[in-house]
Amino acid sequence: MSAESEFWIYHERQQALLCGQHALNNLVQGCVFSADSLSQLALQLDEMELQFMSQNNEGGVRSKDYLERLAEGSANVDPSGNFSIEVLRAALQRQYSLELPNIRQEGVAGAIGDVTNVEGFICNKESHWFAIRKINDRFWNLNSMEERPSLISHFRLAAEVQGLQDNGYSVFIVMSGLPAPCTSKEEQTRGLPEYWWKEDDLVKGKGSSAITGASFPGSGMRLDGQSNSHDLSNLTEEEMLQIALAQSMEQSATTSEAKALALTPEPAADAAGAVKIQFRLPNGGRSVRRFLESEPVEMIRAFVEDASNDGQGRQLQLKFGFPPKDLKTVANKTIGEASLNGESIQCRYA
Repeated sequence: MSAESEFWIYHERQQALLCGQHALNNLVQGCVFSADSLSQLALQLDEMELQFMSQNNEGGVRSKDYLERLAEGSANVDPSGNFSIEVLRAALQRQYSLELPNIRQEGVAGAIGDVTNVEGFICNKESHWFAIRKINDRFWNLNSMEERPSLISHFRLAAEVQGLQDNGYSVFIVMSGLPAPCTSKEEQTRGLPEYWWKEDDLVKGKGSSAITGASFPGSGMRLDGQSNSHDLSNLTEEEMLQIALAQSMEQSATTSEAKALALTPEPAADAAGAVKIQFRLPNGGRSVRRFLESEPVEMIRAFVEDASNDGQGRQLQLKFGFPPKDLKTVANKTIGEASLNGESIQCRYA
């Protein structure tokens, strides 16, 4: 392959909780979408939703639903920078006139045929997003929590996508029409140099970035606060795939462990360290429950899951404060450390 036709792969690394932005940029192979532009888009979607709700015939801006929706703050971006699927869809539609349907949406699977016909995937579970993209007829896992792109063989792609869905991920697709990948260093103005990887080197297991002679071990921050430091050199394609799949599922495992927390009995009103927390449950009902300040914040999630009794395995989204913040931002604290005494927790299905 000549130097003029060499393919380069763009792979943004995790910053804060901006994985939605990273997933979009990795999908389109360039630094196209910024956190500011996506935030503005989220606010525009919020305004459109509120305007629609204000025009109902049951109270307008004074209706209960409108006032509750207004009090919730943005439904499309939280303070940590996690964007909704509607923001990602609107961004792709406005910039490239591309649709982003769920792979399980009626009629989509039939239109796809073989999953290898799909050009790009956006995968989501709770607050984490990542992209899979076909480049030069190869599929690459571009998870921003990984240190570098990981190759997925055509043979393994269907199993990878099915495995993600089995582990609770929602998978969205772009059938075709994504921007062409980069084929020269001159085109790398679309992103920082350290985010570009030479495809041929990745295939051979060398993994050199576009910074000549630079060492890029990939010790960036993941969503769970830990760092990545895997050396993928000299690994086979299958070994790299297994590492990528295992780490893609890591957040799923962490979440499952949190959900396994057993709900303790409600403490007495006069118990030392007892606090009250209010809830608006996913079904619209309201509840007040006592907890101990020393209990972990995840005990709140355990209560909501027990009270909701969904039975369908849907993911819960719990928010508190104003502007609303995701409860996961304080998941590693106790209820007392997170200052949740007297808080109102808004609960809904993601």
